[in-house]
Order: sequence, then structure tokens, then C-alpha cells
Amino acid sequence: MDKKEDWNLELSEYIKQGEPNKVEKTKTWETAIGLQDVDGLKPSKYLIKTAKEHIEGNIDIEEVKERIDEYYEVQSSRKNFEREKENEEADKVSVRITEILSEKAFNFSPTELLNIHKKLFKDIFDGAGIYRDYNFTKKEWVLNGDTVIYAPFETIRETLEYDFNQEKNFSYKDLSIDESIKHICKFTSNIWQIHPFCEGNTRTTAVFIIKYLRTFGFSINDEVFAENSWYFRNSLVRANYNNFEKNVFEDNSFLEKFFYNLLTDAKYELKNRYIHIDNIKKSNDSNLKCKNYTLEEQAIINILETNPTITQENIALQINKSLRTVKTYMSEMQKKGMIERKKSKKNGEWTIN
Repeated sequence: MDKKEDWNLELSEYIKQGEPNKVEKTKTWETAIGLQDVDGLKPSKYLIKTAKEHIEGNIDIEEVKERIDEYYEVQSSRKNFEREKENEEADKVSVRITEILSEKAFNFSPTELLNIHKKLFKDIFDGAGIYRDYNFTKKEWVLNGDTVIYAPFETIRETLEYDFNQEKNFSYKDLSIDESIKHICKFTSNIWQIHPFCEGNTRTTAVFIIKYLRTFGFSINDEVFAENSWYFRNSLVRANYNNFEKNVFEDNSFLEKFFYNLLTDAKYELKNRYIHIDNIKKSNDSNLKCKNYTLEEQAIINILETNPTITQENIALQINKSLRTVKTYMSEMQKKGMIERKKSKKNGEWTIN
């Protein structure tokens, strides 16, 4: 999706209004609906109408689910329902993504990935929450009809456990944001390449990674997923494709650009045509540079950009660290000249240099 669609323009009006609660809900809905584009699915007008009522606070997420279920129960009795089956998947999965992203609970494990898939696709796919039991290939536009080599189905469980253990034991301490993003991209790419499910792998991976990144204290730039979910999928394809005969090799740079835009104030141009293997415009890894922040420092900067008057206590809550740890981080950031405190402790605000 290279430009805003009608539903996106309609919901973005709430962001312009600037009411914090409505803005947060809107961004979650935009991400949830935008992710349907990875499978070419579009929301119905009824979903957008219902989402707006949820954003406005007239109904809660449970009532949203009930309304969407009831809507499609009625539609299923109509003759033209087959044309609305894709709308049904887009609508129901969007609601479920919104619900999951609104929850604080998260467990970093393959079981969590499995549970997310089950929650998203229950009663939509037969294999919801079940690892695939066959091997397959998938023709990709970005590869001129060729396929990524996915993990053999017999190794899915063991490979997932290995990758998760490697990530769990990895330390981001003192890494720059550049190094951290490269590592996060590699982990994301690896679990996607395993392709543990029959359908819905990209959407499941995206929801899991968003939840995981939030444990670092990041406020995700929701517009990146809302407007570039197909780019996200194509960049995962290119990160896992080798063709020695055609001199094409795994390329993580497209995925890294996506994550820079997602986690920092970078504004890389995310165009699907750039990812195509025939595109003569080669990626330049040397351009993929951010300031030399650590992951924790970048998370704090993202928070301060949104709310410069925020207290350190609230920062600690957002990044899931102790107040003492946050004070240590921010003291070091002040010494480095990264941030500065203006005015008094009580009524002042933080500025980013």
C-alpha cells in the first residue's frame, strides 16, 4: 500500500483531533486493518463504521466483536455472500489484532506465537493455532514467480525453539540502535522463514514482533505497518531468498529500512518496486545509519518526542524498568548531550539535542 486508502483517511481524522485516548485506539486500528493488505484483503464499510464507534468510546472491543459476528451471520444467508468472504476475514482478523495489541500481557515464547495465530484465525482457518504438517512453495511477485525455501514441516517446533532461545539469551545491552535493528530484523526474518502455519504467517509474525518490541519500551510508529504491510512481507521474502545462478542473495536492507521507520524518526522511502529482484536500483547498506543510541536510549527519546513533560516515573512504567534504572539512563544521556532538562524539575520539560 503506497498511499493512504479511504479507510485510512477516514480514521486518521481522529489523530488530527489529538485526543490521546482516541489517537491510541486509532493507531491500533490502522495497524490492524493495514496488516490485512499482506493478503490483499480489504475492510468493509461496516467495520470502519464500527471501529469509529469504538474509537469514540461508545462501545468496547467485546461489543465490536459481537457486532461483526452478527453482521456476517446475517450476510451468510444472502446470495452474494461469496463476494464478501474476503471482507469477513479482513474484518474479523482486524478486530482480533486490535484486541491483542490493546492487551498488555505478553510472553516471549513459541507458545505465544502459536496462541496469537489461534486467536487471530479461529473459525477462519482450519489450522488455527496448529503447526503445518506439509511442505509447500509459494510463487512471489517480487521474485518473478520463484519461491522462498521454507523450513521443512518436521523441524518447525525444534527450529522455533532454537531461534527463541538464541534471542532470549541475546543481550542488547550497550548495543547501538543500528546494531539492535540489524539483530531484530534477523530474528524477525528467521521466524517468518520457518513459516510455522498453513496461512496467516506474516500477520502473526507482525503482531508478535510489535508486542515484543513494546517490552523494550518502544511506542511503535503505527503508520508504518498501516501503510506498508505489503512492503513488510516483500522485504521478508527478499531477506530469505538466494539464487546463485541469477546472482541474487539474501538482502536484509529492505527490512532494516522498514524497522528504522518503525522505531525511529527515519523516513526511508518504502516502495515495493525497489524490492523486486529485477530492479537495478541496488540497496546501499552504508546509508542505513541512525544516531549511535542504545535500544533503551532510543525508546526514551521516542517517548520524550511524544511527551516532553513526562515524568521519569511514567517513563519507567512505559519501558518496564525501575525508576532507578531510568534515572541512570537519563543521567548518562544528559552527560552525552543527547537530552537536556529545561526549567524546574516540577514544571520543566525535556528537550532532545
